[in-house]
Amino acid sequence: MNIIIVGCGKVGQTLAKELNEEGNNITVVDKDPIVVSEVAARCDVMGIAGNGATATIQEEAGIDSADLLIAVTGSDELNLLCCMVAKRKSHAQVIARLKNPDYNSEASYLRDELGLAMVINPEKVVAEEIARVLRFPSATKIETFAGGRVELVTFRLPEGSPLVGLSVRDIGAKLRADVLICTVERADEALVAKGDLVFAERDAISLIATPRNANAFFAKIKYKTHAVKDAILVGGGEAAEYLTEILIKDGISVKLIEADKAECERLAVDHPKATVICGDLSEKEMLLEEGL
Repeated sequence: MNIIIVGCGKVGQTLAKELNEEGNNITVVDKDPIVVSEVAARCDVMGIAGNGATATIQEEAGIDSADLLIAVTGSDELNLLCCMVAKRKSHAQVIARLKNPDYNSEASYLRDELGLAMVINPEKVVAEEIARVLRFPSATKIETFAGGRVELVTFRLPEGSPLVGLSVRDIGAKLRADVLICTVERADEALVAKGDLVFAERDAISLIATPRNANAFFAKIKYKTHAVKDAILVGGGEAAEYLTEILIKDGISVKLIEADKAECERLAVDHPKATVICGDLSEKEMLLEEGL
């Protein structure tokens, strides 16, 4: 594929490297000519210095023959403008990075109205991943599917678990649990979870379920998930805002510490159920006073 990446920050550089290694023809665009030269040389891709939201620069980057344009600059508005110009100038698919929480609820509308193939939000993904870990720290692995509606959870069966001695078939028949057992790792052996497989202590079990059904299952087998009840978030960036919203919805008490006073006032208005504290993020005494 011929792919144009607008924005050579960390996200843009990672995309350029990985997509190039997959055999795609990559052209990176950024306003900083020094950064463009460094990325082009390091990733072995083409580089164009200029404003990726202008038709002139997009034409120079080859938008007429491009299959995909990905806009991942630090500005959401600039990313949207890049995609709008690309849609008017070509038949390329377009992807925009939108990190501002203000646009989160509008993502579907913007995708439909502007013809975006996808909206990506690395900050939100980070927040969701952290929230999953906090909800179930005992899991050795958590993977999500269908936009987070289904999870694949791997956990190790402790000694004395009520599940020991039961078979896979008993999960539905005796426990009335709506989960799907996929595999069981025992010592150095990986076992397919057939109906007659009997669970043993220290088994590493992988199951698929909705978050609600998974929680109900763990409650039935008296598995201690060690779910977090309260959290202190240091720094009020986009990822912290997304995480605050998710944790409060999950019933977790949140204290959000931010050094900038104006930002604290905004956070307090946007997240009234969180405790927002204005203070030096590096002061140990202040962190201890807040219950660290």
